[in-house]
Amino acid sequence: MPKTLTVLREGYSLDAFRADVVAGLTVAIVALPLSMAIAIASGTTPDRGLHAAIFGGFLVSLLGGSRFQIGGPAGAFIVLVAASMARHGIEGVLLATMMAGLFLVVAGLLRIGSYIRYIPHPVTVGFTAGIAVIIFASQIRDLFGITLPGKEPGELVPKLEALGRAIGTTNIAAVAISLVTIGIILGVRRVRPTWPGMLIAVAATSVAAALLALPVETIGTRFGGIPQSFPMPSFPAITLAKLEAVLPDAIMFAVLGAIESLLSAVVADGMTGRRHRSNGELVAQGLANIGSALFGGICVTGTIARTATNVRAGARSPVAGMLHSVFLLAFMLLAAPLASYIPLAALAGVLAVVAWNMAEKHEFMTQLRAYDTALMLLATFLLTIFIGLAEGIAVGALLGALIFLWRGRRQPSARTE
Repeated sequence: MPKTLTVLREGYSLDAFRADVVAGLTVAIVALPLSMAIAIASGTTPDRGLHAAIFGGFLVSLLGGSRFQIGGPAGAFIVLVAASMARHGIEGVLLATMMAGLFLVVAGLLRIGSYIRYIPHPVTVGFTAGIAVIIFASQIRDLFGITLPGKEPGELVPKLEALGRAIGTTNIAAVAISLVTIGIILGVRRVRPTWPGMLIAVAATSVAAALLALPVETIGTRFGGIPQSFPMPSFPAITLAKLEAVLPDAIMFAVLGAIESLLSAVVADGMTGRRHRSNGELVAQGLANIGSALFGGICVTGTIARTATNVRAGARSPVAGMLHSVFLLAFMLLAAPLASYIPLAALAGVLAVVAWNMAEKHEFMTQLRAYDTALMLLATFLLTIFIGLAEGIAVGALLGALIFLWRGRRQPSARTE
């Protein structure tokens, strides 16, 4: 049963609605620049990130098993979506997203969500840190305004080599925009932690870049802006060959979506004392991904930072998450022309901060203190960075299972008197 129905059965007051309006608006302000930045880093256009947050995010809150979950595009998916875009184009990404949605619905109906909690904690920490490194590396080009002679390589080492060879093309104005963006975000977080630092930073640097006529790339110069409307629902082209081609991507979208969304729901539980319904959450995530792809949006999952923001802003129910999507839709319809002035260096600065926060540096160092947890952590971390996300999770989980069995064999057997 969706938590929305539970809330309505318990009774939904006008005071709760007012609190949800404030929380929904707060989260929408945070999600606006972040959704565009994640979409651009994923190799798509900024409007596809907004569509994911609007349509997918609405369904996550309406149908989900958590009172406070906020759904939308997540930084963890940047690597997967970018790789899928390079192989199959946007039609392939949309098809893989829909397939992943079907897999998540089936997983929820089969109650697989109850078992995802058994993935070892060092594996999730190493996996998240690995993704953070890859996300930061993907933003170096826009952070420094580097011009590459050809396409930017996807793999980490070739990417860094290509960027190193082109370091002489660094745009000082882009570097300044990046540094100012990061500085404003960190400064606002320190002085006024309840204020939307990311939006303030992006707005300030956009105004500065426009007034000073700085020679930096913007959403308008690279993408022509974002549409001041949303598309009608449509299915991507479906053929048997295409289904087979995108199947590995769909599986990874589903696996990562399940892990990320349930981790986010657990965080919300810890902040509120509530309990989410894991299998219901998977079903909702699946339907949300299908809905997002129908409207041209990229992958959707529960987002830890936005969910935590929702809780801190005083949300009472899933209505806050639904209102967050409604506010985003209003922003897109009313203020789309202004998005053309946003510098890509500013959005890269936003994602650099996101990557830094994702890395969980304290928890990473904590897991290194014991041999067995360090082994799982480093194997997952290094494989995620240099080989692939699927290999990182698979090997990390396998090591976790082997260590669990090894610990069991070392424990002395119980004796009966």
